[in-house]
Amino acid sequence: MDTQVLIVGAGPVGLTLALDLGRRGIRCTIIEQKSEPHMWPKMERCNARTMEIYRRMGISETIRAKGLPSWVPMDVFIITSMIDPPLLHLPYPSVDAAKKEIAETNDGTLPLEPYQLISQYTLEPLLKSIVETVPGVTVRYGCEFLSFEQDAGSVTATVNEGGQTKKITAQYLVGCDGGTSSVRRQLGIKLSGEGNILQLRQALYHCEDLFERIPIGKGRHYHRADAQSTQLIVQDSTKHFTVHSVVEKDEDMKTVFEEIVAMPVKYEMLYVGEWRQNLLVADRYREGRVLLAGDAVHLVIPTGGLGMNTGVGGAIDLGWKLAGTLQGWGGPKLLDSYEADRRQIGERNVGASRYASLGRRKWRASYTPTVREKGPAGDKARAELAALADVEQRKTNEMIGAELGYRYRNSPIIVEEPGEGPQDDLIKYVSTTWPGARLPHVWLKGNVAVQDLVGAGYTLLRVGPAAKGDASAIARAFAKTGAPFGTLDVPDQIARDIYGFDYLLLRPDMHVVWRGQTLPENPDRLAAIATGNNT
Repeated sequence: MDTQVLIVGAGPVGLTLALDLGRRGIRCTIIEQKSEPHMWPKMERCNARTMEIYRRMGISETIRAKGLPSWVPMDVFIITSMIDPPLLHLPYPSVDAAKKEIAETNDGTLPLEPYQLISQYTLEPLLKSIVETVPGVTVRYGCEFLSFEQDAGSVTATVNEGGQTKKITAQYLVGCDGGTSSVRRQLGIKLSGEGNILQLRQALYHCEDLFERIPIGKGRHYHRADAQSTQLIVQDSTKHFTVHSVVEKDEDMKTVFEEIVAMPVKYEMLYVGEWRQNLLVADRYREGRVLLAGDAVHLVIPTGGLGMNTGVGGAIDLGWKLAGTLQGWGGPKLLDSYEADRRQIGERNVGASRYASLGRRKWRASYTPTVREKGPAGDKARAELAALADVEQRKTNEMIGAELGYRYRNSPIIVEEPGEGPQDDLIKYVSTTWPGARLPHVWLKGNVAVQDLVGAGYTLLRVGPAAKGDASAIARAFAKTGAPFGTLDVPDQIARDIYGFDYLLLRPDMHVVWRGQTLPENPDRLAAIATGNNT
């Protein structure tokens, strides 16, 4: 066996999965057709949940050091050009301001980490450099996946590396190879939903002094009110910018850039290409020993930043489940739960992207050329568009509920409770410890975060000053399975008030398996459910 897990595709999702597997002691190989990471403008924002994940992996500050400077606000503007008074200005805090608010708030409603703007062409090589330092992980660029065969015990992939056809044998194969996934196509798995909604061009520009010279205010997104869905996005260096627009030819993107900037600047257009808006989810996430993750199973419109970030969440879910299966403590339902857990999130987040996209399309549909006219008629048209955008554009930029509030429902490895549980709110995050939910962030005395104390395996939290029950029985139950387990005492009353229960059992990804006011009556059954060993 060449490796335990073969990962096809070294984008952020594949690299995150490789990093998680390697740190859990799993030998894995990641292959990528490109000879090196490309400077292509794709994702440009790690959301709050992704940054919490990267914090647990010990790399959040490394990522922030390479991303947008922490003082830069994340403001959004609706404009006619970057030199004219904006039609609408939506202020959003910088990382510094968001961190200050998080430090001063302790009610469970905020993430432990705020977002971070970082372009994929920065994040991808950074993750690659980190992954290459992890023992047991092999990174092979210039290695093209061709096909695979699987049997009951292994998967054998055929690849082209350096012009030579080679074989790589693994216990599992994971396709993280994007929206046109070759792995998915060979499996014959279809994507369902809305495809080819809108076709745009995207261009990447280098301009040294534009950001410093913007007269209407520093921000992240500048949406031009026009009939071409034009928007300019500041990239992490503040020296690079992407523009999206519906135009006929690549050359037209120079004109679009000059029109939206509307002042003389020296610039270079580094890249231009076409892309299509899709809202699609794969019918299946797995077949035998072959699994799919990232854009290979869900394609969203990048409204709300739910593309790569959903993929990172999927990678973290899959990582510990593969590790448990390969290490022998995970039962048959553990790996089965990957599709059960993550496909529902794929459908949810595609729906959230649709919700945000429809909002943006609604205010854009109100555009008429009158918006650009001087005089009362133009003033009226601009005011009406701005009023509509003030409602509808927020659906894209204010989605903390979508980022933090997803909950695994009807999961085979979670103890369900009677009732519906809290309603899913895409805009507002509802703090909850309902089984399947992410553990809310809480500060303890000394400004210590509960999340930072939770180990990499299963964790029983004893919450509040009165939670002093003997956890030895549940520890023995997990020991029988061989799964990693620890107990964490959280004596602070504020944590008890927020979590609402004396005892919480967490999965390795910090989602709640079970909660109770007393210790479980049947710890063996609880351990069996949590590890996928229940029959």
